[in-house]
Amino acid sequence: MNASQKPAARAPLLSLDAAMADLLGRVESQAAVESVATFDAEGRVLAEDLISALQVPPNDNSSMDGYAVRAADVTGPGVVMRVSQRIAAGHSGQMLEPGTCARIFTGAPMPEGADAVVMQEDTIEVGGDIHGVHIQAVPEAGQWVRRAGEDVTRGAVVLARGHRLSPAALGLAASLGRAHLSVVARPRVALFSTGDELVMPGEVPPESMKPGAIYNSNRFFLRALLRRMGCEVSDLGIVPDRREATLAALKSAADHHDLILTSGGVSVGEEDHIKPSVQQLGNLDLWQIGMKPGKPFAYGSVRRDAGAGQGANTPCHFIGLPGNPVSSFVTFLLLVRPFLLKLQGVPVDAVQALPPAITLPAHFTVARADKRREFLRVRRNAAGGLDLFPNQSSGVLTSVVWGDGLVDNPAGATIAHGDLVSYLSFADLLS
Repeated sequence: MNASQKPAARAPLLSLDAAMADLLGRVESQAAVESVATFDAEGRVLAEDLISALQVPPNDNSSMDGYAVRAADVTGPGVVMRVSQRIAAGHSGQMLEPGTCARIFTGAPMPEGADAVVMQEDTIEVGGDIHGVHIQAVPEAGQWVRRAGEDVTRGAVVLARGHRLSPAALGLAASLGRAHLSVVARPRVALFSTGDELVMPGEVPPESMKPGAIYNSNRFFLRALLRRMGCEVSDLGIVPDRREATLAALKSAADHHDLILTSGGVSVGEEDHIKPSVQQLGNLDLWQIGMKPGKPFAYGSVRRDAGAGQGANTPCHFIGLPGNPVSSFVTFLLLVRPFLLKLQGVPVDAVQALPPAITLPAHFTVARADKRREFLRVRRNAAGGLDLFPNQSSGVLTSVVWGDGLVDNPAGATIAHGDLVSYLSFADLLS
């Protein structure tokens, strides 16, 4: 290089928001749909609107054990009323005779003519020849009555397409008589690691590890995270640092999966074969994201062989995560999670990609601002604030085990003790 030549300017770091928008713009919902038993649908995403064919509850019913009455018949406390019938849940009563009451139990249909329930704690049974009760409290019309259709009306869209099914949603679907639900097929994800330095736990005892060797921790938490996100995971293990082995792994994975996820190996070193291999088989974008931890991130696609199963005409997505464990963990939560949600049909955009942050006081200081948007590992304390893990290195996996969330600290910002900060809980990021 002569004196007049200058090195090419380094591209500016991409903001996390821009990277999120770009990534989500490259993915569409899976086209494949399947029917699954409602019992087995937790965490799955509805492929169609769930429309109610009935109203819930189907009839006016009692929300208390007590006595069904005409409110107008109870003119004051102490009124004695004859019990004219007994109605248990699952049984229907008769027209309520004027001036009488019906013994009724929770969930039982209200008898025609009754418009209120007096709970049994507000009554005293009358002995002797008459089977009756003293009504100790004057009810208002509608008291302790669940109205027909107050939960669900016939023809209503109860759960919209794209809704990720929670346990409560499964109960709601069952209350409509749905034994099976139409859901988006699970994403098929191929997971593998690269690096000759990686060793699987159990293969070599700690005392026999070669210099430079490390146990493969990323494989374990990434596999667990993918399963938690509802994916079918093919664990392809550790791919040796050789171009032919990398090409073979990518080709095989692309033919039968929707996403290939790797950690490490997307740099430009001589032993980093992921980048040129993906470029040879498809295309690859390397993003330098203005976030800490997690700056290096790769997105691309790998061509499928013609006729290679479902989705043969479309390429397989590829995402390459950083090799450092905390960087890999955090970038999965912030970028891969929303990608997988959208792949399963959840309506996600860059604005909705992260769960709402909670504002909490920092019980720590960060005196030196970072030029990148920083995600600090923290834990809520008994005083209602946040404590900071003392070592924020991207290689310290204990920080995410100790912590229960992340502080989203803007680029260039310091934190003083007591400052209000934005907190993202791991519980929300893992849901």
